[in-house]
Amino acid sequence: MDTGKRVAKSEKKRKPRSKTASRKALIDRPLPEDRFLNRELSWLAFNQRVLAQAADGKLPILERAKFLAITSSNLDEFMMVRVGGLKILHQRNPTQRDPAGMVAVEQLQAVAKKGHEIVARQYQLLREEVQPKLESAGIAEVDLTQASESEHGSATARFWRDVFPVLSPQAVSADSFPLLQGLGLHLFIRLKRDPETRLGKASDGPESADGADSAETSEYALIPMGRSLQRVLPISGDKRHGYVLLESLAAHFVDEFFPGREVLECVPFRLTRNADIEFREDAASDLLGGMEEILENRRYARPVRLEYGASASAEAVEFLQKVHQLHPEDLYAIDGPIDLSFLFTLHGEEGFDHLRDEVWPAKPHPRIDPEESMFATIVAGDVLMVHPYDRFDSVVRLIEEAAADPDVLAIKQVLYRTSKNSPVVAALERAAERGKYVTAIVELKARFDEARNIEWAKEMERAGVQVIYGIHGLKTHAKVCIIVRREPQGIVRYMHFGTGNYNEATAKLYSDISLLTCDEVLGRDATNFFNAITGASQPRALEELAAAPTTMRRRFLDLIEEETQRSLQGGRGQITAKLNALVDPEVIDALYRASRAGVKIRLNVRGQCCLRPGVKNLSETIEVISIIDRFLEHARIFCFHQDGDEKLLIGSADWMTRNLDRRVELLVPVADRKCCDRLKEVLETYFDDNTNCWQMMPDGEYCLQDRGDEPPLRSQRVLYDRVVNTWKKAESSRRATFRPISAGS
Repeated sequence: MDTGKRVAKSEKKRKPRSKTASRKALIDRPLPEDRFLNRELSWLAFNQRVLAQAADGKLPILERAKFLAITSSNLDEFMMVRVGGLKILHQRNPTQRDPAGMVAVEQLQAVAKKGHEIVARQYQLLREEVQPKLESAGIAEVDLTQASESEHGSATARFWRDVFPVLSPQAVSADSFPLLQGLGLHLFIRLKRDPETRLGKASDGPESADGADSAETSEYALIPMGRSLQRVLPISGDKRHGYVLLESLAAHFVDEFFPGREVLECVPFRLTRNADIEFREDAASDLLGGMEEILENRRYARPVRLEYGASASAEAVEFLQKVHQLHPEDLYAIDGPIDLSFLFTLHGEEGFDHLRDEVWPAKPHPRIDPEESMFATIVAGDVLMVHPYDRFDSVVRLIEEAAADPDVLAIKQVLYRTSKNSPVVAALERAAERGKYVTAIVELKARFDEARNIEWAKEMERAGVQVIYGIHGLKTHAKVCIIVRREPQGIVRYMHFGTGNYNEATAKLYSDISLLTCDEVLGRDATNFFNAITGASQPRALEELAAAPTTMRRRFLDLIEEETQRSLQGGRGQITAKLNALVDPEVIDALYRASRAGVKIRLNVRGQCCLRPGVKNLSETIEVISIIDRFLEHARIFCFHQDGDEKLLIGSADWMTRNLDRRVELLVPVADRKCCDRLKEVLETYFDDNTNCWQMMPDGEYCLQDRGDEPPLRSQRVLYDRVVNTWKKAESSRRATFRPISAGS
């Protein structure tokens, strides 16, 4: 008999293994060691996706400029916090490996390589695409070496009137170099040596190329640009909107700061300092004073990056590198303006609406009647809002109504980040001044918002608000407001739960979820949660809410395991989630286990994702996408199938170890059917996107979703259009309804 036929016959007789048995066998296998991606490289991949928006020729040119500014600001924070943290880790524990198996020095090398690639791409886009298109549209940076007579005259007048009286040069040397503030722009000046004046001790500098001491030829000085002068300076002349950058104007007239001296070189540069400063609460007798001290320390922490003009001489670069003790990979030669955040200013210039995105004005929620009390609206049923499409004003209005309502007895609120002139803070102050019991938990450790929060805390205390500075050793990151109101049937608690901050400014730019409810069980839970924070006590067992760091991790793991068990038993397991970051190893391993069991898992992760999707026998059923568009995707939404009885939740926490273990967070179930339906609709819309949706590959790379011949679908546009259409129908219905005016109206 033929051997091939024998094998085929034998296989035919063999009884096929059931799917359930295969899954059970697979789920018990050890997980591979290379199952995690490096967190830092994943974040840089996110910034590359943002940078791709700046390269998108379909976007208006000022929007492309804005995305360049965003990537620049993102990279600044990454360098201060993540690179700063890695440098500290390398000093303290150089052999410690991250979940991806990399020690700190390996991460620093990989990050530096990718960081330099991103910077090179930024400036390539700026030079070759963004600046030429802006110039052709009438927004042009004036090159003062080639300026027209009128432009040069305007620049000269501005220099003598606005710049020269403010800026001051400072002589420097290697052994008397000043502490420069992080992210501040400076000019480094090399002067021909003056034997009589000797500005700086140049003998401490590097040797020149021929081996002679550089003291024979040059001395050094600085001109800090400071923060009081605007950086983008309008210049009248030939261009519709000509401008010059402050450092360029000062550099052009640099000779005026050194009369009688020969300037050999003038180089712009900027230092980035480590912002990952450790704050030990156990060593601080006063949290407020301790945070003020850490802000001061951050200004002068160790440098982690030096950016300098690409035309700088080797002598200038070597001197700056030496005095700041930086490694070669910390040096960034910039072929263009250092710090692209000035593009935010250009984006906001008046008269160029045609160069920006079409305005999408937020609409009032159809359930919220401007002529009806917010309390009456919430009593009639839960309200779920999707910002920035639904106006955030309704949340502010609720707090303002509570401040004025004589039946409101108390307001309790967590404030993590607020706006500069916060109406929420103002309402809390008014409420306290009117005798209401107002408690605000103000998180002083909200990174880069510490100074503002300290100021708000002091101001609210003066108004009579009871201010709590969070919890010892934890950041309070939950988004919750509780309003306690006296009503005929007794005390009723009205609540706002959110995924974003109480910041009406960022609420126009961030995609977030708000839930307004007076559910009795959630009210009890919210009160117990809040009192545990303010009273520094162990929280009572919560019925519906889950809180980090006590119960949230366990709740998520249990929900994932339930879907895993359903799938192993032949049922349909499914998880859909939208969040900002997926980093926590335990959650990732639980998702791998669920995937091996056959659970269909769809994840919309805007930023860092350390999970590898689509790996055979590990994560074949896991899909990861990332939406990058005009609004920053910030909402956290979770949906667990539960055999068709879906459980939907919103929260303040991402699947990161810091959120689950080192922060005070809230996870809130959404029970109202209409609210759940809307949340599901939002989740599904993102997975239909074929315009701004990036698909994650097993190796951590991303590619834009390709749906072939399908018509383009942009999820944020679809979500906005739905809100507009719903609002129009509600307005039409209101106009068609006669509403009598009562005597008390």
